[in-house]
Amino acid sequence: MNSGIPLEYYLIVATIMFFIGVYGFLTRRNLITILMSTELILNSVNINFLAFNRFLFPGKLDGHFFGLFVIAVAASEAAVAIAIIINIYRRFTSINVENVNELKY
Repeated sequence: MNSGIPLEYYLIVATIMFFIGVYGFLTRRNLITILMSTELILNSVNINFLAFNRFLFPGKLDGHFFGLFVIAVAASEAAVAIAIIINIYRRFTSINVENVNELKY
């Protein structure tokens, strides 16, 4: 019924984005790159929501609303995370993860 790009292509792109985000989150030491990796993970979830909505329920907009909700949550999460990173940088003049453990005391 749907002409154009098959569902598998959307899922492949979303899977690649997800695992790049997980890899970046686990291996990087810079807080900004960890935040960017988290955003990649959330964007891969958005691709899945929109792709499944298009192929399973083409007349409804449920996946689009879920996608907008995830974008709104990601934007607020990014704003809070950047504010925390700015405060960490002001205190330690570095944004490496190793220095953040000093915030306990």
